[in-house]
Amino acid sequence: MTRSTWRTRIGFILAAVGSAVGIGNIWRFPWLTAENGGAAFLTLYLVLVVGVGVPGLIGEFVIGRRSNRNPVGAFDELAGRWYRPLGAIALIACLVILSFYSVVGGWILRYTFASTTGAYFAAPQQYFAAIDYGLGAVGFHVLFLAATVAIVYLGVERGIELSTTVMVPGIVVLFGGLAVWVSTLPGAGGGYDFYLSLDVSYLRENFFSVLPAAAGQALFTLSVGAGTMLTYSSYLGEDRSLAADGTLIAVLNTAIGVLAGLVIFPLLFSLGVSPGQGGPGALFVSLAGAFAELPYSRLVGVVFFGVVLLAALSSAISILEVLVAYLVDEHDLSRGRATLGTGGIFLVTGTVAALSPSVFGLLADTLSNVVLTAGLIGFLLFDGWVLGRLAREEFSRGAGPIARILEAPWYYAIAVVLPVFLAFTLVTSVAGIVGIDVSTALAAAVALTGITAVVLVFRRHGIPVERSV
Repeated sequence: MTRSTWRTRIGFILAAVGSAVGIGNIWRFPWLTAENGGAAFLTLYLVLVVGVGVPGLIGEFVIGRRSNRNPVGAFDELAGRWYRPLGAIALIACLVILSFYSVVGGWILRYTFASTTGAYFAAPQQYFAAIDYGLGAVGFHVLFLAATVAIVYLGVERGIELSTTVMVPGIVVLFGGLAVWVSTLPGAGGGYDFYLSLDVSYLRENFFSVLPAAAGQALFTLSVGAGTMLTYSSYLGEDRSLAADGTLIAVLNTAIGVLAGLVIFPLLFSLGVSPGQGGPGALFVSLAGAFAELPYSRLVGVVFFGVVLLAALSSAISILEVLVAYLVDEHDLSRGRATLGTGGIFLVTGTVAALSPSVFGLLADTLSNVVLTAGLIGFLLFDGWVLGRLAREEFSRGAGPIARILEAPWYYAIAVVLPVFLAFTLVTSVAGIVGIDVSTALAAAVALTGITAVVLVFRRHGIPVERSV
């Protein structure tokens, strides 16, 4: 079966940015920023995007382009069937994420429609409480999922590339306009202070509680660890610079995330709404309720939630594509059958999440961080200790002189430094979930021991000679 490819470089860039932007930047990012000290979280998040996210993104690109396969098939192609479980982690991550993502997408779709009448203006808290879970939430989850399935069904060029080429510029233009407009509102300065003025003492005192949240958000917002970027890069040609494309994607994605904060926090402060109010429902309670106080409130609501809907849809199609690519590559299904079959799975899992707040919370706030971090650790260790020189070779293919200079630092970072750091955040995160108080030294020791054990296993099961040439 002939495999799809990207028609243009800009199509790949915008599709990857669309995958990364999503509701992670607009729904999840402001919520976590508000709960973790505002600028303190933003500062740590930006450091982690540059230091962890970009090298990790390029690490996924290396595996995807070299194999031209889906996450499971990529490891089999490059190193043998023993490594296929690494790809299975990515499939699990996609299953976890899109199961709750589609529910949130349904919320956004419903609010886009409701903005035309102002249905939620009078009592935003009660409105969200009435529609967040239950049969109504199931219905809108199904509509959002149907739109996602339709785009992926059309394929890489006619579906994903074409749609994201329209969506991503639309997101930037609309959010840019909203950011300019919000800056004119009285009281917006308080939002800028909260969002941009770093409180060093807060960050120092709460560093290890903010760190896992910031690391999880950096991975979530760049779509690394779930195999989406691995899958997208598997459709790439060999003449592209992975370092240049990865850096550009990270910069564009992060810029849109920061831009979202420049809209949301000044708007909340201008209307006297606490930025930490509402948790996962903050976007739909605090912010949506504030629209009632604004001129042209219905139009503002439609534009805002319309932008968020585009962002959510662009990410959802990338997650669904991972599973579709797996079925097409490994089980020789047609794209149509693979897309409809996978959509049927999410019809069930999303429905469960839409009916159960506890299941939704488990998927959105706990499992997603764990599986993304575990997935990226596996990808990076595979690059560093299994592919080895082949990973460095793939990094340099199509790269310019500056990127080639960065090859060695990138390699040693993804082989040693970043896996240990990610394992440390994973240990502290899991310890927090199960309610165990773990000291920094113990968490570091457990992380280092775990990474060493995995490296020893990987070295024992290296690439067969016939695959390394």
